[in-house]
Amino acid sequence: MADTVEVLVLYYSRGGSVARLARQVARGVGEVSGATARLRSVPPVAAVTQSAAPPVPEDGAPYVEPRDLDECAGLLLGSPTRFGNMAAPLKHWLDGLGAQWASGTLVGKPAGVFTSTASQHGGQEATLLGMHVPLLHHGCVIVGIPYTEAALHRTRGGGTPYGASHVAGAEDDPQPTDDEAELARALGRRVARLAMQLA
Repeated sequence: MADTVEVLVLYYSRGGSVARLARQVARGVGEVSGATARLRSVPPVAAVTQSAAPPVPEDGAPYVEPRDLDECAGLLLGSPTRFGNMAAPLKHWLDGLGAQWASGTLVGKPAGVFTSTASQHGGQEATLLGMHVPLLHHGCVIVGIPYTEAALHRTRGGGTPYGASHVAGAEDDPQPTDDEAELARALGRRVARLAMQLA
């Protein structure tokens, strides 16, 4: 087992919900002795680009760099739900990982996913399952949330066996509920523990 591992918590967030969920996931990683979380985000995309995104966002986590994938022992990937799928900025970033796929950068590394939706039936589970697909192509070991986590039985908002989630509701509340936060931390802990075992 490795002495210390670093888990990449990578996300795209527009309204703040996914960013807050990412911080809960990162807290879970940090609760495992010998594991630390590296928070990173992906830049937005537009149909027409006139200038490149600045190297550092105005607020939130720094933008991801290729070395972040090389240096991580595990990955947690987050995105808002867009019609049952991940948001375009995260998909765009994943689509650009041909070199990492060819070199096997992520092969054997544990990976989990998280999302936020505006409504209870807004496609969160479809989004989580869709986010698993590129991770499988990269050879990741997919990590979910087992029903031994009591909050998975209690939650009236987000939280699935496929990954952590948050339901923002009609008021677009970015703050996870207690159960949603607990499940996000549980996912972070699971990925961190597996990363230590597999490193």
